[in-house]
Amino acid sequence: MEKSKLFISSLVIGLMTCQFFSVIAAANEVKEEIYGSMPDGKKVRVFTITNKHGLVAKVTEYGAILVSLEAPDQAGNLADLTHGYDSLAGWLTNTSYFGSTVGRFGNRIKDGKFTLDGKSYKLATNNQPGGIPCALHGGVKGFDKVVWSGKVVKGNGVEFSYTSPDGEEGYPGNLSVKVTYSLNEENELKWEAKATTDAPTILNIVHHTYWNLTGDPTQSINDHILTLNAEGFLPTDMGLIPNGEIARVAGTPMDFTKPTVIGERIDADFEALKFGGGYDHAWVLKKGDGLRLAARVKDPKSGRVMEISTNQPAIQFYGGNFLNGTAKGKKGLAYAKRTAFCLETEGFPDAPNQKSFPSAVLRPGEAYTHTMIHKFSAE
Repeated sequence: MEKSKLFISSLVIGLMTCQFFSVIAAANEVKEEIYGSMPDGKKVRVFTITNKHGLVAKVTEYGAILVSLEAPDQAGNLADLTHGYDSLAGWLTNTSYFGSTVGRFGNRIKDGKFTLDGKSYKLATNNQPGGIPCALHGGVKGFDKVVWSGKVVKGNGVEFSYTSPDGEEGYPGNLSVKVTYSLNEENELKWEAKATTDAPTILNIVHHTYWNLTGDPTQSINDHILTLNAEGFLPTDMGLIPNGEIARVAGTPMDFTKPTVIGERIDADFEALKFGGGYDHAWVLKKGDGLRLAARVKDPKSGRVMEISTNQPAIQFYGGNFLNGTAKGKKGLAYAKRTAFCLETEGFPDAPNQKSFPSAVLRPGEAYTHTMIHKFSAE
């Protein structure tokens, strides 16, 4: 009788152990499914990445886009923290770069022109802040509007591949690009772009998710508390093109070296804020080798915190100034002004035209790597 009880107990414990490890395995499994079809009939996949703490990231082959990111608040309630769309059809209308991987050159290039090794290149001028045309985020059909090839990789991740042919959107060189999203058990969502070229080119691949840590996309982000690891920023002209200087943030509304409410000084009588209609500038990060903390944001209502680390020299903080309700996103919601923010780690805007800026040139035999880590917590 005792042997029977012992056998049954062992069997129950064994089953419970198997179930426990099955739950852990399932929590770390990447799910893959068809998301929809392109106008030409090409199928596009979406991948769902989870971790054991309940974080859920969805990414798609279209634009190497982060479709959504669900993270818990201080009470453990999950919510999607990103602006975007519910379907591939919606993403095909994406003119705000929600969630996108943008390139070849993220941010702006003055007049859509640059010179490389004595040769002049002309890009599409697809943006005109202040009525001044410039090239923005890679052109008319940048990396955010092409279909990448996705596959599940080790480390609870998904790797997207794309080959940008010589001359695409006016950029020289055949460029081979890989972008990987992965989610670990420290609640870190890692986005990493790597690229090589067969001819000299310029490159600044940028991740462009719009965040609202409340989990309620109708709420303003002006009460979020922001810290930037930057003592300088890049002043611009009316067209939001850097003028080549690095200005100190101390004593200005651009100073986020200490935790500061985003909306506290947003209407200050300050030239940079007038040109950008609020915050839409590149901050120069403190120098350091490898990954370093770039930004920290906290929503005081939900307690959610997002920390961003990178290996790049700058971070663009955009406060959603140009959202105006015309973009109707998830659940048909019209996204209103300043209901989301972007923090885009990057090389300097207009670097190809600014000799004093860190070089944006990639040459054959060199490897480009841009790493960006979003770490989520609640307090």
